[in-house]
Amino acid sequence: MPTERTILHVDMDAFFASVEQLDAPALRGKPVLVGGDGPRGVVAAASYEARAFGCRSAQPMAVAKRLCPGAVIVRGRFERYRELSRAVVGILESYTPLVEQVSIDEAFLDVTGCARLFGDGPSIARAIRSRISTEVGLTASVGVAANRFLAKLASDLEKPDGLTVVPAEATASWLAPLPVERLWGVGPKSAERLRALGVSTFGAVAAADARVLERLFGSHAAAMRDLARGIDDRPVEPGHDRRSIGHEQTVGRDLPDADAAERLLIDLAQRVARRLRRDGRLARTIVIKLRRGADFMTSTRRRSLPEPTDSTAALEREARALFRSWAAAGYAPLRLVGVQVCDLVPRDDGASLLPRPDRERDERLDRTADRIVARFGETGLSRGIHGETAAKKRRT
Repeated sequence: MPTERTILHVDMDAFFASVEQLDAPALRGKPVLVGGDGPRGVVAAASYEARAFGCRSAQPMAVAKRLCPGAVIVRGRFERYRELSRAVVGILESYTPLVEQVSIDEAFLDVTGCARLFGDGPSIARAIRSRISTEVGLTASVGVAANRFLAKLASDLEKPDGLTVVPAEATASWLAPLPVERLWGVGPKSAERLRALGVSTFGAVAAADARVLERLFGSHAAAMRDLARGIDDRPVEPGHDRRSIGHEQTVGRDLPDADAAERLLIDLAQRVARRLRRDGRLARTIVIKLRRGADFMTSTRRRSLPEPTDSTAALEREARALFRSWAAAGYAPLRLVGVQVCDLVPRDDGASLLPRPDRERDERLDRTADRIVARFGETGLSRGIHGETAAKKRRT
């Protein structure tokens, strides 16, 4: 009989906002919103003081300001957030190598084989929370359970600074009263359809007629019933690969012409390239995202790259080509521009063995740019655009 697993889900509390309160003591106890303050700004994180007014992440900043007029708004400092995220992951990895970071502020741990060294799951969870508080200065909520889904569910129940243990011997009764909205994959519309059937809790989903659920949700019905019963066999995957890297930006006023949009697109491509190099990855595919201001219509264009790359020049070139192909049909003012790369591979696996003078030149430029950014930040670099645009600038 297989050994029952012990899985932890560690979720940092209001991470971005908590970091701002950590670094600026005057903000502690005050409602803090992290995000852009323009007419189209979006809340990236809300402190618990702000959440008491109904503020939340992904909310338009204008709405959050109406809900909480006294909120303090700060722009995000993502390098600082990544720095503290790495510190937290270092603590987690001191207990087990089976750590899967799923976002900048949350991770799963499999501590099944760690009892002799560190104690049982709840003991490890308490130690982790204590060390994050002492060594990083932040709080985390932790769920302890026999699988990923239950651990994730548990970590969210007693926020902030909570510890919830799902009892292995009474999982079904623990789950039964929870509302269907807490099931993975059940959004507002799915919850409405379930409630129309009189199915409003995990227990009701677990007991529902499988054929009825299949008619409503198709192939997802079986997974839904398994989760409602606490069944989840997915392993924790250490070193789980990031599937994509991207940057997008919503502007305060629609970009009036193609030149303005292309300049922003190139800036985003440069940022994506720097993140690729920092992560030691190469990209096989590039995607651009464009959203019109008049009707919010969103378009994407993608292209497979000739070879895996982390070159700023290559990503600029491909992003520009995709953008010009889209704009050729008629430019419309844009409110959002984004660049994303995907199909990532480790740099050592994808690097070409054939030396090329142009690649060596680009790599030297990239290394210089990376050193400038590391020392002075993103604003310390005003990098010229490669290729055709730069050539035009030299001629004028």
